[in-house]
Amino acid sequence: MNPQLIQDFLHAEQLPHAYGEDAEQWFVPLAARLIERCNRVDNEPLFVGINGAQGTGKTTLSKFLSHCCREAGLRVVELSIDDFYLSHAARQALAKEVHPLLATRGVPGTHDTRALHECLDRLFSSEVAVAAFIPRFDKATDNPVPKQHGSLVHGPVDLVILEGWFIGVGPEAESKLSEPINELEAQSDPEGSWRRYVNAALANDYVPIFSRMDIMVMLQAPSFEQVYAWRGLQEEKLRQSRQAAAASGLTGIMSTEQLSRFIQHFERLTRHGLATLSASADLVFKLNKDHRIVAQVDRPGAT
Repeated sequence: MNPQLIQDFLHAEQLPHAYGEDAEQWFVPLAARLIERCNRVDNEPLFVGINGAQGTGKTTLSKFLSHCCREAGLRVVELSIDDFYLSHAARQALAKEVHPLLATRGVPGTHDTRALHECLDRLFSSEVAVAAFIPRFDKATDNPVPKQHGSLVHGPVDLVILEGWFIGVGPEAESKLSEPINELEAQSDPEGSWRRYVNAALANDYVPIFSRMDIMVMLQAPSFEQVYAWRGLQEEKLRQSRQAAAASGLTGIMSTEQLSRFIQHFERLTRHGLATLSASADLVFKLNKDHRIVAQVDRPGAT
């Protein structure tokens, strides 16, 4: 692969040289495998899932693979689970009807999975005339962007990538749900109705989507504690550049206490994913505390 391709990507995404080193060693071979597989299979698009806890670089990996594959002449569609969030009003309704914690977007049950299913059905359709609507979510307004500002993709496509923090993760066993694992669950979900709703939504609405994937890739953080530390560093950078943050519309800088409560919404499934997904994912990139890849684990014959 042309080294300039990597340099162009680093420049466009404002990434450090170290990312280019990891990309050349670990991600370029993956892109080559995806390109080879797409070129030898003449049917539905190849469907790739990318899992990574907050701060692991899953969105950047999705962009890099797309960049490489497009340069090879493939038609690629990038999807993020975040773009399928329910509207603020819909989540407020869930908070009122089911549990107050569902007002916070992020966990299974706070996405429009029907729209995601329909989008995938259209992307995988063999009919050239079928167009798939790709939504976008505006986190600043906490709502999907108006439909006219989304995009339409006309088939056929070669590769579909779906990235998100719990992509590929299966539901927990019922026995695991009985006890709260943090202060948020103990105080706001003592009877476990929220975590059981999230677990049921994962099993019923998301696992059928994950089962459609041809290849599952995981960026594995060293621990949940490291994920929390990375998220704290992101918040500190915002705190140190309030002017730049305000110019970008990022005015909601969280205090240490607010960040701790926010992260606890995702702790249960993040820990569960770190403990279980590496056994079933087709390809696992193990990260150290400096965001560098230290090992790759391949499931034989997966890609």
